Amino acid sequence: MSIDSHLCHSDETVSAIIVNYNAGALLTNCVHTILNQVDELFVIDNASSDASLELLATNFPAEPKLVVIRNNVNLGFASACNVGSQRSHGRYVLFLNPDCNADANVISELLDVLQSNDSVGMVGGLLLNPNGTEQGGSRRAVPTPWRSFVRAFGLSHFANRWPRLFFDFYLHKQPLPASPIEVEAISGACMLVKREAMDDVGLWDEAYFLHCEDLDWCMRFRQKKWKILFVPTARIVHFQGTCGRNRPIFVAWHKHKSMLRFYRKFFRHQYPAGLMWLVTLGVLLRLGLVIFGYMTKHMMRRLGIARG
Repeated sequence: MSIDSHLCHSDETVSAIIVNYNAGALLTNCVHTILNQVDELFVIDNASSDASLELLATNFPAEPKLVVIRNNVNLGFASACNVGSQRSHGRYVLFLNPDCNADANVISELLDVLQSNDSVGMVGGLLLNPNGTEQGGSRRAVPTPWRSFVRAFGLSHFANRWPRLFFDFYLHKQPLPASPIEVEAISGACMLVKREAMDDVGLWDEAYFLHCEDLDWCMRFRQKKWKILFVPTARIVHFQGTCGRNRPIFVAWHKHKSMLRFYRKFFRHQYPAGLMWLVTLGVLLRLGLVIFGYMTKHMMRRLGIARG
């Protein structure tokens, strides 16, 4: 597995980075859908214990575009993305989750929009559930502490009367736009980024182990005046949550920990200290409820098996 030397000299090359952790056959399926659309593809493996890399090697023996980097430990998503970023050569860098299947024209559609204006630094496509419905992460507003409060307590139902006050940060319930639109954030499951913008903004924040690192990067892109666009015609089926399904409490812990870091990093100077403490308490309470729910379900399953 090697990279052709011409990649270092071309202005239009696209490098793809897939961070893998026990994705099984999904990883191979993902590579099948994207390999012919990019110039080089890095699979950064976070110490997987399944057969995903063996299956990949079986399906792509001696593939010159494909480079597999095996980390000895699970570095987390952001750190693994940075490993790939620093090894890649393309002027444009695609970050794609291993549980994604991209349509045949996704890269060309994303690239056209990314190249349409010098101020555009990042674009994302339409993430779909396997049943064809749109996922919430495709196009997002930034989940500020207030917006998260609104969503947590169902206050978005009042958005028709007071849209600015009770705005829901997920936009997927709104009609799908006919053309690319600027948004505050997109999902790290599928991001195509200009190398120039990456050099300006900096790498992913490695203090996040899992979740919210994509929101962090979107915030920093916008702080540097780079626009983020959502491309509705670039379709990607995302089997969301598959890789973390066997460790729900581990995922929930890191998700809520990352939420707290995100809020403190970007909003602690915009909100009163008392409100930030309430936000922290709310996040911890939600984490406790999620863990309690998982444990209850697990106990019920075991009791059901025992009774059976």
